[in-house]
Amino acid sequence: MDFSQRFKFQDWPNPAIPALAAGVYAIWHDHAFIYCGMSGREFEKAQLAQRKKYGLVTRLASHASGRLSGDQFCVYVANRLVLPSLGLDELRKFASGENTLDRLTKAYIHRHFEYQFAVVDTSKQAYELETQIRSGAVFGVKPLLNPD
Repeated sequence: MDFSQRFKFQDWPNPAIPALAAGVYAIWHDHAFIYCGMSGREFEKAQLAQRKKYGLVTRLASHASGRLSGDQFCVYVANRLVLPSLGLDELRKFASGENTLDRLTKAYIHRHFEYQFAVVDTSKQAYELETQIRSGAVFGVKPLLNPD
């Protein structure tokens, strides 16, 4: 399976990602493997419905947004990486609304992470490849936030 080069989340959006594609992606912080995901469940139905955008591009856009609602990757990043890094002064800013976890998570993702992706033909192939990657079989290491 051929993966793309790595792209920085700070450069989002990415025109290199097909608007309609099933696939798998890996998220990195330098040489550390952070997260693996797939997108394209029911990809075949989206194709039949002639959806304009579906799959990899919408999933990675969700991750790039930093919004925790409905995005497990952003929840993991917020809980495991952002919150433990905050000092007391930053935590106090939540009470006034000056800080939001969504904003801090987005900033963290854009500052630290890169991603690469591989397009596949079917949702089944995406699921199977994600399982292999999360087990450590593809990159030789399991992802920090969602190992199998």
